[in-house]
Amino acid sequence: MVLSIVAVIIGLAVLVWSADKFVEGAAAVARHLGMAPLVIGMVIIGFGTSAPEMVVSAIASMDGNPALALGNAYGSNITNIALVLGITAVLAPIAVKSVVIRREMPVLIGITLLSAIFLLDYEITQLEAAILLLVFFAYMGWSVWVGSKSGDDALAAEYTQELDEHPLPMKPAIIWLIVGLLLLIVSSRALVWGAVNIATALGVSDLVIGLTVVAIGTSLPELASAIAATRKNEHDLALGNVIGSNMFNTLAVVGIAGAIKPITLEPLVLSRDWIAMAVLTLLLMAFGIRKARQGRINRVHGAIFIALYIAYTLYLLKTGFINP
Repeated sequence: MVLSIVAVIIGLAVLVWSADKFVEGAAAVARHLGMAPLVIGMVIIGFGTSAPEMVVSAIASMDGNPALALGNAYGSNITNIALVLGITAVLAPIAVKSVVIRREMPVLIGITLLSAIFLLDYEITQLEAAILLLVFFAYMGWSVWVGSKSGDDALAAEYTQELDEHPLPMKPAIIWLIVGLLLLIVSSRALVWGAVNIATALGVSDLVIGLTVVAIGTSLPELASAIAATRKNEHDLALGNVIGSNMFNTLAVVGIAGAIKPITLEPLVLSRDWIAMAVLTLLLMAFGIRKARQGRINRVHGAIFIALYIAYTLYLLKTGFINP
């Protein structure tokens, strides 16, 4: 048990650090290759910030723990909105200026609703996983098209500023890209091993461990980047990273895990976890685009998100034990 806890702590620490280096390297390489800043932000950085969830879920599925993979994906979405944006908004209200983000919010709602269709029979088959991946690649194509056409958007300006503030030569960028990816894989394996052992020892399901400990850990890069961006008044960047991450989690993370091995679901996934994710996503859209020109996620909204996260976590712990 002690060794498992150590594996989780060290795994999470290395995971967060390696994810940051992986994103930094990938963004710098893309910039050297001449990609538009908005494309780098929406696609490269979006992929990078979800890399922890992708690697952890893929390894969990390969190791025969697909429920942990699903819990990681949905738990990260819940954590990103309720905890990451909640804490960020309490520290400094988030103004929503980007037209691109206002367009992406309804798309995220649609993807969330699509995911519910696959949960109705309490199983995500490999065919359904393939559909999720096809939708993901379509979303990637749309993101590239939007990114290349929206150079004057507020989000594009913030990504340009971020990239200009962190220049990195091509050779170090490639090194950090490779090192970050390798450490992501190693730390994810340690995290999954420790998390499964802890779940067994505590008598809770892999799903619950994925929804809590693993989800919070893999969402730490989003929390760090959101707070840093908001402090520099890059509000759209903070919100864009969370929305992009949730898109990747719902489509690619679940799709990859389900393609490796079909996922059999607990009934509570639909009635508890998906509903929590959907409600938070709807609230995010309501707060973010509630005005004709500019939405604003203020401190009250942030406090609401945090309160909902606490309530959800308490209910999760109440219902998550295998033998209550």
